[in-house]
Amino acid sequence: MGDGKQPRQPKLPRLIDIPAFTQYIAQGWDSPARTPDLVPGAAEAAAAHRARLAEALPGRTVVVRAGHAPTRSNDTAYDFRVDSDFYWLTGCAVEHAVAVVRDGAATVYLPPPARPGETGFFADAAYGELWVGPSPSPAEWSAALGVEVLPLADFTDPQAPADDVGRVLAELRMIKDEWEVGQLREAVDRTVEGFAAVLAEVPAAVAGGGERWLQGTFDRYARTYGNGPGYASIVGSGPHAPTLHWVRCDGPVREGEALLLDMGVETRSHYTADVTRTFPVSGAFSPAQRQVHDLVERAHRAGLAQVAPGRPFTAFHHAAMEVIARGLHDWGLLPVSVDEALSDAGQHHRRYLICGIGHHLGLDVHDCARSRPEAYHGAEMTPGMVLTVEPGLYFHAHDRTVPPELRGIGVRIEDDLLVTADGAENLSAALPIDASGLENWTKEKNV
Repeated sequence: MGDGKQPRQPKLPRLIDIPAFTQYIAQGWDSPARTPDLVPGAAEAAAAHRARLAEALPGRTVVVRAGHAPTRSNDTAYDFRVDSDFYWLTGCAVEHAVAVVRDGAATVYLPPPARPGETGFFADAAYGELWVGPSPSPAEWSAALGVEVLPLADFTDPQAPADDVGRVLAELRMIKDEWEVGQLREAVDRTVEGFAAVLAEVPAAVAGGGERWLQGTFDRYARTYGNGPGYASIVGSGPHAPTLHWVRCDGPVREGEALLLDMGVETRSHYTADVTRTFPVSGAFSPAQRQVHDLVERAHRAGLAQVAPGRPFTAFHHAAMEVIARGLHDWGLLPVSVDEALSDAGQHHRRYLICGIGHHLGLDVHDCARSRPEAYHGAEMTPGMVLTVEPGLYFHAHDRTVPPELRGIGVRIEDDLLVTADGAENLSAALPIDASGLENWTKEKNV
């Protein structure tokens, strides 16, 4: 070029091909803390869970995988959330990990971190510590988990996946032990606090932030005090409230509307709450909103009264549905009698309540979903089960079978219950159920 400078190359140099760089970056690093940050009691609980699996499948070798984060777009991924069965059996949440479990013993295979002196330290965006931060070694994980931990490269799949393993694990997970119940209590308590944080932001939502402002408020709270939201938070104001899974949350929040909030904090141990309440944005329900809420409340209380050991899992469903059907009939909204609506060949009332009104709760918001029907809906409630009761009424704004004053009103009440030896404990009882209590709660939190 005539000026003594070397010409620029058409593309950037590859750092791994430059000896001067690779030698320099390998030097001068201290050893940061790399002890696994386990939830207290998680390793001990996992050992007890493996013992239960050994009783259910004696002599069987079970392989479970932690999973990996799905791609969001191009080279970016969603946040990783560990597979629930894997966590239940190991207490560990590492992407791509594999556990081999047999007769209560486990070997966990983990991708080892890339540390100073290794090319991956700076070149591997998935495992290099310059990219993802200090990471425990297999030996450090082994000490924390109390199981053998080896590099993932050592794993050879001993057998094809068995169809019954997921079912067995789902049914074992139905009964929560003392540690799990403690995690769920924490999840529910944090969720109630999150509801309060959201209600305090209702004026900002009305001023222009809308539903998404409230959704973001709860999600921020969940990420601050837990692992994050246990599922996509539902914030439906006014005509959006009847949409069962309104997770878009892209609408306004207006004075005079009813605001349906269905939200749950997932703790760092990955156990989640699932709670719903419907609040009056202005602090007081309109006569039509209260009419709907009072019927849902009666159905909810009827359902709660049926949660007890020895009763069919469907008992709370039938009790709540009967109240809903009779109320709708009294309002003139059913084209048939109450008995015909409640019959298996009728179900006309379900037009306004299409979803089920309860499910198991735990590591998954809809927990134990791979269980056999006879072990889920066909089973009796048992001490240690944690479940939800969540009746509602959903009158869509474009439903011409509904009187104009009821159109666009959606109400759901959902609580999380622990089945005990002599009944049930409402873990989310700190939130009011009745309309007056919800009005007062709204006013208190909006100051």
